[in-house]
Amino acid sequence: MIDNYKYERELREQGITLIAGVDEVGRGPLVGPVVAACVILPDTFSLEGLTDSKKLSERKREFFYDEIKKQALGIGIGIISEKRIDEVNIYEATKEAMYEAISSCTVRPEYVLIDAMPLDISIPTTSIIKGDLKSISISAASVIAKVTRDRMMMELDQKYPMYDFIHNKGYPTKKHLEAISQYGIIKEHRKSYAPVKNYLLKQK
Repeated sequence: MIDNYKYERELREQGITLIAGVDEVGRGPLVGPVVAACVILPDTFSLEGLTDSKKLSERKREFFYDEIKKQALGIGIGIISEKRIDEVNIYEATKEAMYEAISSCTVRPEYVLIDAMPLDISIPTTSIIKGDLKSISISAASVIAKVTRDRMMMELDQKYPMYDFIHNKGYPTKKHLEAISQYGIIKEHRKSYAPVKNYLLKQK
């Protein structure tokens, strides 16, 4: 059993109370932005079953999203477009999304716990491998980021139902790749990603 309050507890023992968790979602999809969230939870926070958003059902994520929104001391969201991803690469775009999430957080954190990614900011940070499983604050950020991005993909699905974004959320599933072959690409596709890039090369 993972003690996912350990990092927060150790920081609170040092007198640090405004602890943010930061995570992103959307590095792998062929479509749409990368989204990061920064979440500061109160020290009384408790939500049974909260973990990495990828391990939760959609219904659970939606429930946790609402609960986190209700209980969080501060939340910030960073959204970096597919155009920017193509310009700077997904690694740099992910960092930009995280910086944006931290700077837009409604409460300034004293300390930031980040899922895997090292960030160069003026606030002290700890980068944790598999942080979305090991830190409750990062788990909360992963849920906020995931639900935010999934809702954007559902809106895109309304405009382009043939790509099945409601189910694949922009990831390169068989149905998505077949739709690219049949219907081409939309402006929200990431043109630097291999399946999209290959399609464009074939059109030349």
